Amino acid sequence: MKDTMIGVDLAKSVYQLHGATMTGEIKFRKKLSRLQFCRFMADQSPAIVVLEASGSAHYWARELGKLGHEVKLIAPQYVRPFVKRQKNDAADAEAIVIAAQRPEMRFVVPKTEDQQARAVLFRFRERLVHQRTEQMNALRAILYEQGHSFPIGIVQLKRIKDLLDDPASNLPDLVREECQDLVAVIAEQTARIDAKTSKIKTLSSKTDVARRLQTIPGVGPLTALAVEAFAPAMENFKRGRDFAAWLGIVPRQHSSGGKARLGRVSKAGQADIRRLLIIGAMTRLNWLGQKTIQPGSWLARMLERKPKMLVAIALANKMARTIWAMLTREEDYRNPEQSAAA
Repeated sequence: MKDTMIGVDLAKSVYQLHGATMTGEIKFRKKLSRLQFCRFMADQSPAIVVLEASGSAHYWARELGKLGHEVKLIAPQYVRPFVKRQKNDAADAEAIVIAAQRPEMRFVVPKTEDQQARAVLFRFRERLVHQRTEQMNALRAILYEQGHSFPIGIVQLKRIKDLLDDPASNLPDLVREECQDLVAVIAEQTARIDAKTSKIKTLSSKTDVARRLQTIPGVGPLTALAVEAFAPAMENFKRGRDFAAWLGIVPRQHSSGGKARLGRVSKAGQADIRRLLIIGAMTRLNWLGQKTIQPGSWLARMLERKPKMLVAIALANKMARTIWAMLTREEDYRNPEQSAAA
């Protein structure tokens, strides 16, 4: 049984360590460089090592695990209340140990190398989409100043091209040239986005988990990849509603005195999966998706008495619980209405 807990405050080149017994007595405090830290942890007998879940924490969790240490990651917001008076690296390392020794503390599951690689692909595509949106908005703003108004959306790019190519339009030559340059940039970004999307679809077709997730109505390759990249193993959640709460698709509580007061969605969770689940839910509630909704079903009854966005969030919550159930049982999606009819 490990009798030492080491709190590590990570940085780019300086690592602050706080070693303590399992009852809290201080054993050592050290300030090490990256190379010294690697040597020290290699020579250290197996211990419980606690890191804040920061940028390089998942990498160090894997490396320290190879050395025989038991590594735990803790969310920074859970460490902050235990920092004593002045904030510095030594105080942070000590606070990490104090927080980790609380019996009720919750920890972050370290990501695998494959998960981080998939997250890089997902983030690159998201960044390109944001950049293209920025360029598209700049293009629309320039044309609006010249008296031409276009709705929001990349689908308007063809109309904009037709305007720029029309010699009869009243645009100054310099404005026309700059706008055509912006159109070329947007076209290049669109090609890169399509390439990333194609790569995501290919990856999502290779794994059994992603294939299984895509059997859920409203879940596509992007959502499946996001679940694989950002969500921990479903065995870390006791029930489906715990996974939904981890995503932040639950009401924020303002309860006191035994009276429950539930507010808007907390959004205190994984934003990428939550956003994609809500988008997928909305596709099931648009005019085309509603044709597949059975009359008298839970979804149909909700749509009759609740706003569409509220129903979408409730459906996203249900989709999250369905994902948990499917992955823990290793089953494909089964439509409950069809199953009941059978």
